[in-house]
Amino acid sequence: MMAKGNSPFKFQVDTWKKFGSGYSGMVVAPTGFGKTFSVFLALVSDFLTYPDKYKKGLKMIWITPLRSLSKDIAKAMQEAIDEIGLDWAVGVRNGDTDPKVRQQQVKNMPEILVVTPESLHLLLAQKNHQRFFNSMHCVAVDEWHELLGSKRGVMVELGISQLFHYVPKLKIWGITATIGNLDEAQDVLIPYDVKKTKITAKELKKIDIISVFPDEVELLPWAGHLGQKLADKVVPIILESKSTIVFTNTRSQSEMWYQLLLNAYPDFAGQIAIHHSSIDAHLRIWIEENLSSGKLKAVVSTSSLDLGIDFKPVDTVIQIGSAKGVARFLQRAGRSGHSPFETSKIFCVPTHSLELIEVAALKEAVKQKVIEPREPVVLCFDVLVQFLMTLAVGDGFFPQEVYERIKKIYTFQEIRDEEWKAMVDFLTIGGSALKSYEEYHKVVVMEDGLHKVTSRKIAMLHRMNMGAIVSDAMLKVKFISGGYIGMVEEYFISRLKKEEKFILAGRVLEVAMIKDMTVFVRASKGKAQAPSYLGGRLPLSSNLGHFLREKLSGALNPKASEKELKFLHPLLANQEKRSHIPKDDEFLIELIKNREGYHLFMYPFEGRLVHEVMAALIAYRISKLAPISFSMAMNDYGFELFSDKEIPLNEHNLEKILTRDNLMVDVISSINSAEMARRKFRDIAVISGMVVQNFPGQQRSNKALQSSAGLIFKVLEDYDPNHFLVRQAYTEVFNMQLQEQRLVEAFKRIEKSKFILRYSDKFTPLSFPIKVDSLRQTLTSENLDARIQKLIQQSRKM
Repeated sequence: MMAKGNSPFKFQVDTWKKFGSGYSGMVVAPTGFGKTFSVFLALVSDFLTYPDKYKKGLKMIWITPLRSLSKDIAKAMQEAIDEIGLDWAVGVRNGDTDPKVRQQQVKNMPEILVVTPESLHLLLAQKNHQRFFNSMHCVAVDEWHELLGSKRGVMVELGISQLFHYVPKLKIWGITATIGNLDEAQDVLIPYDVKKTKITAKELKKIDIISVFPDEVELLPWAGHLGQKLADKVVPIILESKSTIVFTNTRSQSEMWYQLLLNAYPDFAGQIAIHHSSIDAHLRIWIEENLSSGKLKAVVSTSSLDLGIDFKPVDTVIQIGSAKGVARFLQRAGRSGHSPFETSKIFCVPTHSLELIEVAALKEAVKQKVIEPREPVVLCFDVLVQFLMTLAVGDGFFPQEVYERIKKIYTFQEIRDEEWKAMVDFLTIGGSALKSYEEYHKVVVMEDGLHKVTSRKIAMLHRMNMGAIVSDAMLKVKFISGGYIGMVEEYFISRLKKEEKFILAGRVLEVAMIKDMTVFVRASKGKAQAPSYLGGRLPLSSNLGHFLREKLSGALNPKASEKELKFLHPLLANQEKRSHIPKDDEFLIELIKNREGYHLFMYPFEGRLVHEVMAALIAYRISKLAPISFSMAMNDYGFELFSDKEIPLNEHNLEKILTRDNLMVDVISSINSAEMARRKFRDIAVISGMVVQNFPGQQRSNKALQSSAGLIFKVLEDYDPNHFLVRQAYTEVFNMQLQEQRLVEAFKRIEKSKFILRYSDKFTPLSFPIKVDSLRQTLTSENLDARIQKLIQQSRKM
């Protein structure tokens, strides 16, 4: 490798030295600086220095969050090993691995095995599996920041705890991009009393952030209408670049932009492609290979290309709309100029003009190096139950022995003895509420106390359903004449009638028939809708919200130098004229009365998820003052409550409405928390094995899963309301859906702010995009355009 002129970076050399001295640790470095080689070559270097301490067999397990990356990581490692002249093999083991290869691995493990969290657990579910790991020296977790804060990250913690039990001298190394809580991230990965270190690269990645401006700024902005106009500006950027990735936030948006670019420049046909997780895997691999070789001019993608191998020819990234967070923005920017010391170039294309303020906010956050933390999840009992079943399916387990190990894991440090006992009871007899049902008696207690699965059927179903990602039932999409296109979610297809059109993988398709979880289609032409996938809307991060409020606060300052704020001056002046631009220590409330009725707008700038809860809470508190019903709408900047009655809100009762007192009590009263917990319980029931999703040759529909989980939830609420999985469902509702911590922090800030109440008879630039979002839910695109134009005309007349 040195022959190629590649001298190592200091952080790589430091990693090799620390590894050789017996340390575990974490490597933090920018994209493109060789984080992978820092840890992987540490093992190779240690072997070359001390070959006698290494036994024959598996030496390192490399855990990666995406199985699509496994092949490329293994290839890069194998090339380096061959160049060094070692007789080592690098293997890949995941859902795409050929069964014959998997069988060969069981007989003769490679020296390095690249796995996903799920495939590691599948290894632990094999009989006599300890023999695979006895010769191991290291487990490395790639892209740890992506796994941290998710249930798949908990799977990694549990998997490592078992490997650490088998090999007490095992070194644990994590590889991560910069996040806001690096010390905590290391504690989660390496909670053990071992020598550990954190190695941070001093090299910095230069990032060039460029805004793409519309020809003119509209005085009333709204999301989604700038696409066609700005597609004409995106085309020259792609043409002037070697190769470009165009990032969108949703799969439906990627389908739309793929069509927009082809319409704007038909010569792109055959030169650009679309990449997201619903497209056929073979097509995705072909796209990645052609992007790597420079044969594709551009790829329109979702987060499916956020991580991964170096696409060397990519010198430009285009972000459509807001990236919603600093960490995600940096991750995407780093996909261009992937080589060390190359500048990453990212163009930001707004979906409406106000998003340009977010670009100014992002620039400031990047400059100040303020990046979001990844909060770890705790007490995921569903994942722990699945892990215990994995051990029971493998060689069995002794509960007390495993419990001592589990308590050392970061996620389960707070677990109580009675919770552990309830979990073991659940696996053996179904717990107190389900003990009458034979199918929940899964684990048999042997004479010596070993807990083991003896039923081949139970073991098979467990292996088929392992994992911590519960997706909505996906239907295959095939041409009626033959040929696989991709996957689409059940809920989207359920709304389509026969002969209706939709877009997938850049093609316009017409539904012919639906049979056995497969949608048969014909190629078609003309207008069609792209599937809008559940959970497709990313919320604004609190970090970015802070910088957004800061930038908006000084937006009309004559000294403001940002191009984005100068461009938006007419729009912001219009906001100030019609209402007010809130300063950093102010909270803006707008009451608008027009022909439609009465509109209340509030602007916390806390992101869509928090605003959804806030809107319900404020509506509930106002309804206690006088009987009134509301319809609600929200975006990342604020929310709207709309009523046909006058809203009883004024300067005198604002403090009462916006108080932090009884916050969560009022939140619970304002929403149907039991219904939210029931829906959340579906995922928990599937992960814990309480409800089975996959059977041989069959996947149960979303409706069937929800129905089964709903019935069990009701039984548990009636007969065992303190059941550990029911409590987990409510905890997840509060932490994830109700965003309890972020909500409390937002109300702390709002209470300290000066309330600015403004009355108007016309929509303001801040309120207009929220109003349009509410109309989008009820109107077709043609009717929506007509209605928007009418509202704009009315606003001009008033």
